[in-house]
Amino acid sequence: MYSAVRDQLAGELDEIRSAGLFKHERRISSPQSSHITAGALGADDARVLNFCANNYLGLADHPEIIAAAKTALDERGFGMASVRFICGTQDLHLELERRVSRFLGTEDTILFSSCFDANGGVFESLLGPEDAVISDALNHASIIDGIRLSKAQRLRYANRDMADLEAKLQEASGARRRLVVTDGVFSMDGYLAPLEAICNLAERYDAMVMVDDSHAVGFMGATGAGTPEHAGVADRVDIFTGTFGKALGGASGGYVAARAEIVALLRQRARPYLFSNSLAPSIVAATLTALDLVQNSTDLRSTLTANAALFRRRMTEEGFDLLEGEHAIVPVMFGDAVLAARTADAMLAQGVFVTAFSYPVVPKGAARIRVQLSAAHTAEDIGACVQAFVAARAEVAASPVDVGDAPGAHVG
Repeated sequence: MYSAVRDQLAGELDEIRSAGLFKHERRISSPQSSHITAGALGADDARVLNFCANNYLGLADHPEIIAAAKTALDERGFGMASVRFICGTQDLHLELERRVSRFLGTEDTILFSSCFDANGGVFESLLGPEDAVISDALNHASIIDGIRLSKAQRLRYANRDMADLEAKLQEASGARRRLVVTDGVFSMDGYLAPLEAICNLAERYDAMVMVDDSHAVGFMGATGAGTPEHAGVADRVDIFTGTFGKALGGASGGYVAARAEIVALLRQRARPYLFSNSLAPSIVAATLTALDLVQNSTDLRSTLTANAALFRRRMTEEGFDLLEGEHAIVPVMFGDAVLAARTADAMLAQGVFVTAFSYPVVPKGAARIRVQLSAAHTAEDIGACVQAFVAARAEVAASPVDVGDAPGAHVG
């Protein structure tokens, strides 16, 4: 039987390759950091500057976080070997839930193995056929997949388009419950959701608001509590979801922080919570330390903000086309998929690791290299990255090829 399936799958893989959409994973033989040792199949490892990780605060290899994880391994073991309601809860898990609630200003928090699972557990648990969920068109795949699990009426509004959101709220006026859900930061563009306007509309039409703040928690806002704090609407958001796998240590794990009744219901109904092992104690302990580092000093957040501003200024001076914004995600626009991919390859040869994105991850004609700044980058690192862009631009211009948004597209 499998011989026929093998041929079918091989054909599908060939189609992906011929469309230029095959994703190649680069081997890393060092800790995740601003400088990594990386290679690819058939290539030797080399030391390169890393400008494509979600390691916003540079905590992925922080010595205090590593020490906390080691201590937890010694004192609490390797794993829980169970789900939470059977025998998978330690005092560390309870403490992390309390800490996240205090950090975000919510009534309660529930941990998940990832934010993908957190978003996968929310909609099915809270919404039924008589309810409606209204989602931004560019929300993360985990939100899209989570909504698919729900029997609620599904409406989608154009990215950050408040007139369209209002129209969808009016369309859902007969629903028992209405939930507006948005990313706090849209990861391909670095754009922030207009949360104040969203909350205003939600209150006008008696809807709840949910924000996935994975690309902001830990470094945006006055205390690092994310985009709701940054927008001044933290007390008006009903459900926060996020990850510990980006700014807060870069390992894994996610959460839903929300009204008490919402969290209580998720503990009873959320399938990714009920049927997945608890987070490893070492990750929980390390995340608690990450929260300490975020809350006890503003230095990392200030450095990240300064680094992003410096990169934007230097790249603009060199004539590159950047999407406007204030986030540490800085898309450098090329339009053509082949041009973006060749530029990224040329930069890697010069010791700077960046990733090109093109259709279907971004719209056709909007290919880009998404640069992600970290507090671990130095001014010298940023200067080297800018010069690599300049040199790669010259190299690619000197050896032009036919371009287009089909073959050659890189997807990351």
